[in-house]
Amino acid sequence: MSDGPTSTLILLNLPPSILCGINLLPFTTTPTFLGTKNLPAGFHFLFTSPSASLSLRDGFWFHIPTTPTSPTTVFRKWSPEDERLIPCPESEGQAFVKAKGGWKEVYEKHLTPYRQSAGAAPKENDSPAANPQDDKEGAWENITSHITPTILSRFTKSDEDWTISSASSGLQDRDEIPGLSREEVRDVIGEEKELGMLGIDLKRTWREGAVGRERTEGARDRSWLLTDLCERYRSKGGAGDEVVKRGEESREERWGDVILGQMEICFLMVLTLANYSCLEEWKRILALVLTCEKSVQSESEFFARFLRLLKQQLERTDDVEGGLFDMSDDGGAFLKALLKGFKRTLGQTLESTGEKDGIEDVKEEFEEVENWVKDHYRWELGDEFVRNGMLELEDGEMVTMETKELEGEDESGEYAPVVVDL
Repeated sequence: MSDGPTSTLILLNLPPSILCGINLLPFTTTPTFLGTKNLPAGFHFLFTSPSASLSLRDGFWFHIPTTPTSPTTVFRKWSPEDERLIPCPESEGQAFVKAKGGWKEVYEKHLTPYRQSAGAAPKENDSPAANPQDDKEGAWENITSHITPTILSRFTKSDEDWTISSASSGLQDRDEIPGLSREEVRDVIGEEKELGMLGIDLKRTWREGAVGRERTEGARDRSWLLTDLCERYRSKGGAGDEVVKRGEESREERWGDVILGQMEICFLMVLTLANYSCLEEWKRILALVLTCEKSVQSESEFFARFLRLLKQQLERTDDVEGGLFDMSDDGGAFLKALLKGFKRTLGQTLESTGEKDGIEDVKEEFEEVENWVKDHYRWELGDEFVRNGMLELEDGEMVTMETKELEGEDESGEYAPVVVDL
C-alpha cells in the first residue's frame, strides 16, 4: 500500500477523447483525466494523437529516479496549435494543480494508477508492485533495461526534451523527391525531426582501405562493423568499462550496450508510434548482429543478451491490434533467413571451440528464440528437409518430385558460387 504521494505525471489542458498512451497501454482520455500516479522508477514513454484514426502520433521519454528524496512530478501541457504535449514550467504546473482544487483533490480524483494492461483496474492506493500481473512480470522494465540518458539524447538530438513523432526520421531513411532540394521538400511537407541513427551501412562492412580477402571476409562476416560501432559510441572516459548514468543511477557499461539500447528504443517507437525509420533501424541492427561470426566467440556475453532481448521483443509484436510485423512465411522471410544463417554460424563456432561457458550461453538463448518462433510461427530453422522423393498421385502413378526452394540458402543451383576469369 502507498503511504503517501507517489511519482506522478500531470498533463495540463489535455482534450477529452484523444488517443493517449503510456508505455505499452493506449487509451482514450476522459474530461476528468489529468495524468498518472504511482509511476515506478525507470524510463517511461507517453504518446498522444488527436484522434485514434490518425496515424500521426507524438510522444516523449521521461525518467523517474530509483531513490528520489521526494516523489517526482513531471508536468506537460497540451498545445492546441501543434496538437501535442510540450514542456511545461513547474510554476505553471503548480498553478494548474491549485486551480483544480489542490494536490489532494487532483491526486485522488483525477490521476489514474499506473498499469500496463487493460485488465482489472488496481485499487486506488495500490503501488505498481502490488499489481504485478498488470506489468506482465516486468515486461516494460525488461525491454528498456539498456536505455540511458546518453542514448536517448543522441537518438533524439536533445539533452533536455526527448521527443519523437511518427514522422521523425533518420537521414538515411528519408525519401528523396527528384527535382526538389531538401529545403523545398521541407517547405511542402513540413519539418521532420531528425533522429540519431547509428549509421549502419550494410553495403560497407569492412574498414576503410581494405582490399582483396579482407574486404571479402568483411562482407561475409560483419564483426568488424559491429566492433567499430560499439567502440565509436562507447562512453568516453578511462580504460575498461566506463560508468553509465541511468538518470540518478549508475552502472558499468558493457560491450554492445549502445546497440541494445538503440534496438530497444527503435522497437518501442515502432510499437507505439508506427515509426517507419525506427523499423528500418531495428532491421539493420538485426541484419548486422545476426551475420557476425568471429565476434560470436569473442563477445559471447553480448550475443546472449541480444538473443534474450530479441525474444522479449518478439513476444510483444502482437501488442498492437493486427500486429505491426508480418511474421508469415513471406513477411517473416527477412528474420527467418537471418536466424537460419546465425544457427549455422553458431554450429560452426561450437564445432571449432567446443561448448565453452560463453558460447553455451549463446546456444541456450538461441534455442529459446528458435523454440518460440517454431511454436508461434511454425518456422523450422534447421536444414533437415526432404529435397526430393517419390509422390503417389490420385490415379496411383508414382512420380519423382524435387524442390529447389532452398537453393538460395544452400548456395546451390543458380545460387551456386561462380568463378569468373577477368
